[in-house]
Amino acid sequence: MSLRVAESDDVDFEAECFNDIDFSGEFNPIGEQISKSELKKRFDDPSNLAVLIELKWFIIQKKDGTRIGLMYHRVCQPWKLLEIGCFFVPTERGKKYGTEATQLMIDYLFLSQNIVRIQAITNVRNKAAQKTLEKAGLKVEGTIRRLHFVRGAWADYYLYSILREEWKEPKTLTKAS
Repeated sequence: MSLRVAESDDVDFEAECFNDIDFSGEFNPIGEQISKSELKKRFDDPSNLAVLIELKWFIIQKKDGTRIGLMYHRVCQPWKLLEIGCFFVPTERGKKYGTEATQLMIDYLFLSQNIVRIQAITNVRNKAAQKTLEKAGLKVEGTIRRLHFVRGAWADYYLYSILREEWKEPKTLTKAS
């Protein structure tokens, strides 16, 4: 499994994901549908550079190049916090890709950015995501009450984070050596 920056060739895959009601899963809000042309603007319009800097999408893919999900990191202003999150196509959930993708993203961000923390949120009912975040070294900080309206009801979310001093060294590079 690997992560790579989303490119213009990925617009069809992204549009398919973003416009599939099941893609966000049962624990997340149903996103607003977005057209291929809107997604493509990120790559075609230089004035959208600020958007690319604040929110960056990555493709999660298997070793054979099959795209299985999307991961993002974004800067939460004005505190310059980095937040991460990932989504998988429904047929690829529960296969441990989330832990590996999360660890790769954490290693990448701590190695490439001058930051002290990375955070993520997850619905309090999403036990699989909680396990993934904890395996990747994040710790729960607290509950954000009624953060999103999910499938007809307000949902609470847990806030997780990992600090640079808790991270210490890349996990994904250690496994490969």
